[in-house]
Amino acid sequence: MLDSATYTPRLKAEFQERIKPALKEEFGYRNDMQIPRLDKIVLNIGCGAEAVRDSKKAKSAQDDLSLIAGQRAVITRARKSIAGFRVREEMPLGAKVTLRGSRMYEFLDRLVTIALPRVRDFRGLSARSFDGRGNFAMGLKEHIVFPEIDFDKVDETWGMDIVIATTAQTDAEALALLKHFNMPFRA
Repeated sequence: MLDSATYTPRLKAEFQERIKPALKEEFGYRNDMQIPRLDKIVLNIGCGAEAVRDSKKAKSAQDDLSLIAGQRAVITRARKSIAGFRVREEMPLGAKVTLRGSRMYEFLDRLVTIALPRVRDFRGLSARSFDGRGNFAMGLKEHIVFPEIDFDKVDETWGMDIVIATTAQTDAEALALLKHFNMPFRA
């Protein structure tokens, strides 16, 4: 077992040693606190119509998301009833988890090095998926690209949203930060 007091994730150490000085030089920051860094990563699985028919689907999504994230996911519930979709208030509809600190860096490392290369017909991420404030959002069609998910035991494949929140003020700064983390953006 790894000692959590002395263990530093690979990407976190790389950020401190290589990425921070590179960004400081690239954008001409005078203070280290101006350098953009990762704030959090939010993972979300929405079950949609399957959860309306079977309430156990949200629990299954929660279990899978907990395996992927390495920390317990929470079940998301409907805020209000929508008769057309047969959704009632407080009905479980999916799962989400917010990663910070070491778990965030570990997840980003697995996403870039293992999961994204496993995506079928992957041609790179769109650089237009930034929100104007330095946050990046992407989606995966199948959650089974992560090595923690045993393909034989999966009853259903879920789509998955991944939002990477940074402290960057502009999209250009956030793009540069994520490129230094080896995120595979389209040319």
